[in-house]
Amino acid sequence: MAINRREFLGTTLGGLAAAGAGSLVGLDALLATDSPAYAGFPTPDAAAGFRPDTLFLTWQRDPTTTMTIQWLGHEHTHSARISYAVLGQENWQTADPKLKPFPNTQFDVFRTELTGLSPGTEYQFKIGDNSPTFRFRTMPAKATNDFTFVSGGDAGVNRHTIDNNIIAAKQDPMFCLFGGDIAYDNGVSAATNIQFHRDYSRTMIDTQGRLIPMVAGIGNHEVRTSKGPLHQRGPYYFAWHDGLYAETSYATLDFGDYLSLILLDTNHASPVAGEQTDWLEKRLAERVEIPHLIPVNHVPAYPSVRDFNFGGGAPIRKYWVPLYEKYNVDLVLDHHDHAFKRSYPMKDGLKDPNGILYLGDGSWGKLRRPQGLEKTPYLEHVSESYHFTIHRLEGEERFHMAMSDSGRILDVCSTKKKPRGKSMG
Repeated sequence: MAINRREFLGTTLGGLAAAGAGSLVGLDALLATDSPAYAGFPTPDAAAGFRPDTLFLTWQRDPTTTMTIQWLGHEHTHSARISYAVLGQENWQTADPKLKPFPNTQFDVFRTELTGLSPGTEYQFKIGDNSPTFRFRTMPAKATNDFTFVSGGDAGVNRHTIDNNIIAAKQDPMFCLFGGDIAYDNGVSAATNIQFHRDYSRTMIDTQGRLIPMVAGIGNHEVRTSKGPLHQRGPYYFAWHDGLYAETSYATLDFGDYLSLILLDTNHASPVAGEQTDWLEKRLAERVEIPHLIPVNHVPAYPSVRDFNFGGGAPIRKYWVPLYEKYNVDLVLDHHDHAFKRSYPMKDGLKDPNGILYLGDGSWGKLRRPQGLEKTPYLEHVSESYHFTIHRLEGEERFHMAMSDSGRILDVCSTKKKPRGKSMG
């Protein structure tokens, strides 16, 4: 049965009501952090066993059959073998992590990719011989049942980010998508990057105690230079995410045959024009049959705060927007401007009922004042609010609800799958 606006609000507000209880769930008592923003939070329980304070999940390949487990640690300080099984079963399997240095620190990134998993299934896992049991779920094989994910960007290390994490986790999303400017380490501050992941690890656990995977795109505050070897341009970002971005700073993440995220680099570690634009057209052309086809920009094509002509969006409008329109993508997720915005459906630079919706603008933990609708006639709604967006997908329909860090609903809209083809536009 298709979900409508009222049902979307009702079910999501039910999750929000739980968020108002003021306590975290699942593994909170086990987590460790030194962030001053955590005053009054539960303290770690040392007797519970080994629990890395930067532990989080992500994907390198199809999220219906894989899961990647990552954390920072020291080699030879503990047993790091992963034991995992379907929840409620005892046929445990094992996998060993691969280690790589975390730049300019004494830490290593421990990474274990689990493959051959069953779609739409809940798993349990342990780390070594003295660990609590953690939980996660794989994505469904088909989009036959509705599911949610959350998105946003421009987070950082602060109380607003933590508040948004907590409320977002209470919505029980399948994953969290960050569209760049995640930790604000600028490619130089390992401490900032580590603290962000401590915050994420502590708070991004759903109401059933499951860890919420992170999908990350690149922004300007991930990089220290646009020159030199690719992975040295944003050393901390790529240390975590080079499983997905092995050769380029842009990638696709395909969820079975029903959702494709096109994760782009808007002139940070790679230029918009040239190879990336050629790559983008090829990836869009290959995915014309995908029900949910969503590009993810950091810099917005249609900004809410920055100047339209000088805010960095011009190359995106020149090179990418024509491709979005040619292949009739379903919507575009934008970030970077530190406000909430929803555009009118746009085509050829004009409002068009058959155009593309541009949504977001990145204010998970950073905030600026938008220009106002009179100066941005391409926008239908703006707000000076810290926020994330909840996306509910069902069949060929999508419902999008923007929520502030205090739990206030800012906006609700919907989009549907569009007809696509190589000659569209």
